[in-house]
Amino acid sequence: MESKFPKRKINRLQNFDYSSNGAYFITFCTKDRCAILGKIVGCGVLDAPQIQLSDFGIIVSDCIISIVKHYKMNNISIDKYIIMPNHIHMIISIYGGASRTPHPTAEHRPTSALISIVVSTIKRLTNKKCGLNLWQKSFHDHIIRNEIEYNEIWKYIDENPIKWELDRYYNK
Repeated sequence: MESKFPKRKINRLQNFDYSSNGAYFITFCTKDRCAILGKIVGCGVLDAPQIQLSDFGIIVSDCIISIVKHYKMNNISIDKYIIMPNHIHMIISIYGGASRTPHPTAEHRPTSALISIVVSTIKRLTNKKCGLNLWQKSFHDHIIRNEIEYNEIWKYIDENPIKWELDRYYNK
C-alpha cells in the first residue's frame, strides 16, 4: 500500500562520527513557516534591519536563554543564535567529552542525540508556554568543519535580518 505521506529524506551526513565533539549549525522552522516569531524592522538609511520579536518570539528567546544557562555547565553551549520571523538559526557547540551530558537519560549518547535533545527541549518548552505547536518536525544541521566556516556562519547569522528578503525561508 502506498503511503499518503511524503517520504522524508535522511538529512544526517552519512559516515560522519556524530559522537565527536564540535560545532553544529542548526536551523529549525515554525510550522508551515508562518512568520509568528516577529518581523524585520528598521529598513531606513540609518536604520539597520533587525528583528522585532512578537510575544511568541519573546517566549522563544526566554526559553533559549534559560536553556543556555542550564546546558552551560554540561559541555554544551549555544554560541550564537537569531530568531527570525519564521525560523531560528543557532550554533551549538559540544566539547570536553559527550559523556557528561545535560540530561540524565542521555548518558553516553552520540553528539547527534545531544543536539536533538537541545532542539527538542527548546521546542517542547516554547510549545508549552505558548499553548500551541509552533514548530515543524525535525531540524536541519550542518557540521561546522573548521574555524573559517564557523566565522562565516557567525557572520551569516549576524546578517540574516539584513538579507531577510533574499533568505530561503522568506515569505510575506
